[in-house]
Amino acid sequence: MAIDVKYTAEALATGGGRVGQARTADGALDVALAQPKEMGGSGEGLNPEQLFATGWAACFLGATKKMAGNDYDTTDASVGVKVSIGADEDGGVALAAEIEVVLPKLDQAAAEELAEKAHAFCPYSKATRGNIDVKVTAVQD
Repeated sequence: MAIDVKYTAEALATGGGRVGQARTADGALDVALAQPKEMGGSGEGLNPEQLFATGWAACFLGATKKMAGNDYDTTDASVGVKVSIGADEDGGVALAAEIEVVLPKLDQAAAEELAEKAHAFCPYSKATRGNIDVKVTAVQD
């Protein structure tokens, strides 16, 4: 599928992949990478799952606000994303995600409807759809 490109982010990882360094071409982000302690690493740096969760949370919040338009009050909205990594049934490695959309000014039905609209619109959600297990939950608090 071709897209009308508006922006391209560029990053470079060096070292051992999960243990090394990653930076954006413009230098705005420059981080040390380390395996999490739970996976036998030092935990003294960021890991790809943290970076992915951060980007997805920001993108999903933007999608939530866009889908809300003038129909919903999203003044105090927030989005939390958990990205998990582990072994899959084929002996490989896979990701899973949980997205919590906090919409304190909406009733439960409206919050769930808006969260689903955002999930359908968000580019990160589109990229992962059908590829990893994703659970989206909408809450008021």
